[in-house]
Amino acid sequence: MHTVITLAAESEELPLEGGPSILLPTNYDLFWSAVVFVILALILWKLVLPKFQEVLAERREKIQGGIERAEAAQAEAKAALEKYNAQLSDARAEAAEIREQARERGKQIETEMKDKADEEARRIVESGEKQLAASREQVVGELRRELGDNSIKLAEALLGGELSAETKRSGTIDSFLSDLDGASTTKAGQ
Repeated sequence: MHTVITLAAESEELPLEGGPSILLPTNYDLFWSAVVFVILALILWKLVLPKFQEVLAERREKIQGGIERAEAAQAEAKAALEKYNAQLSDARAEAAEIREQARERGKQIETEMKDKADEEARRIVESGEKQLAASREQVVGELRRELGDNSIKLAEALLGGELSAETKRSGTIDSFLSDLDGASTTKAGQ
């Protein structure tokens, strides 16, 4: 090792100091590299770049077409939504109208049923009053007959004998009962 240092010291020049640089290429390498670069650039410019631009144009058209189709679909969806909302609004209005008609019809039916019920009640009351009047007449008739029979029996008991059939048939008893009815009606009216 000592010898290497002494050799370097004797020559005063370090190795690779005066020769070609390892960092910079030589001039002929630069020239041929430039020629190859220009040829490759021309090949890329003429063959690869047009294909690449064609592929990019196709993709741009596809994307643009997709955007246009999406916008058209969005416009159709918006129109369909507006149509749906309009139909929904119409259906709601129609449903509200049907509900209102049903309420009115219900009120009308209720009124009709109340009128029928009132009429039926009046008819039942009138029928009851007629039945009551008929029953009253029947009871009054029966009471008159019984009162007449009791009056004849009482008169026979007072007179001590039997009244003649003519007297029984005469209007005397009937007029007496009518007078009693008139007297009781007069008292009831006061």
